[in-house]
Amino acid sequence: MEPIQRRKTRVLKLRDLYIGGDNPVSVQSMTSTPTEDVTKTLGQIRALESAGCQVIRLAVPDMEAAVALAEIRKATDSPLIADIHFNYRLALEALKHGIDGLRLNPGNIGSEANVMKVVDAAREKRIPIRIGVNSGSVEKELLEKYGVTPLALVESALKHVAILEKCGYQEMKISVKASSVPMMIEAYRILSDRVDYPLHLGVTEAGTEYTGTIRSSVGIGTLLSQGIGDTIRVSLTADPVKEVYVGFEILKALDLRQGLHIVSCPTCGRTRIDLVTLAQNVEKSLDHMREIPITVAVMGCVVNGPGEAREADYGIAGGIGEGLVFRKGEIVTKVPEDRLIETLLAVIREDFPGR
Repeated sequence: MEPIQRRKTRVLKLRDLYIGGDNPVSVQSMTSTPTEDVTKTLGQIRALESAGCQVIRLAVPDMEAAVALAEIRKATDSPLIADIHFNYRLALEALKHGIDGLRLNPGNIGSEANVMKVVDAAREKRIPIRIGVNSGSVEKELLEKYGVTPLALVESALKHVAILEKCGYQEMKISVKASSVPMMIEAYRILSDRVDYPLHLGVTEAGTEYTGTIRSSVGIGTLLSQGIGDTIRVSLTADPVKEVYVGFEILKALDLRQGLHIVSCPTCGRTRIDLVTLAQNVEKSLDHMREIPITVAVMGCVVNGPGEAREADYGIAGGIGEGLVFRKGEIVTKVPEDRLIETLLAVIREDFPGR
């Protein structure tokens, strides 16, 4: 099967991470702690880093938060983005403390002179600026002209783009997020035909962990499958670490990222082992190996189970209170149900010592 042909975009650099062009789609998240609480914020940054988060955004609502970036910057090497609204002085302060990117709409921070001050401060190190338009923040005149529509989102974004381009600055990426998945998809499609800047994908206000995961997967996944998108954030009303896990699973589902792949059947009346608990425990037990590109099958019965397990790198096929353990298509052993996971893990550890 042919890999997804990604749309060609300009390349930006965030610290040591490259976004756009042929570079892999990156996964972002945002801290939910008060940024001025450096201890709590760094704790959450550490958790995000452990989950594999590649870019971390921090809210900067006031000068206290902006000043706190100095201490945060010294404590992590992750690319950090300052989320700024309305106050250009906060952007200048964030840049002074070594921030790697800005989320800032230039049309919302005052005069052209203020925008130029930010651009001049960003220009030396080519700090990227993300223009982020949401369906709830479109300008009044565009709402009157278009209503809340994909075209209104795009036109709003392009107005901000024009301001930076007028300042002679093109180190930018763009997002046009909406809580409506169809609107978000169409807005990004239109925008991708208008510009060659990298696009940051997301469904804004997607919802709780369950509904937000589904809505984000549909919206982000649809666009990525069409080659649109260079970096993503899954927005959940949940622990930000969950956003990272979902983001990587979206990428893995489209073969845009390699890593652990758990295959498990949906259960049916033929299943005679506790497959739900078994699959969940296998997934938890292998969480520390999520970056390793192996497929592990957890199957519940003798109809499709052995076949699926043989096709995986490792697998379990259940029976009545017992199951078979496979490696590379070959049966390794048959063990009671309560020993399936420990046996599977032992077999995997033989091939990955120290893990």
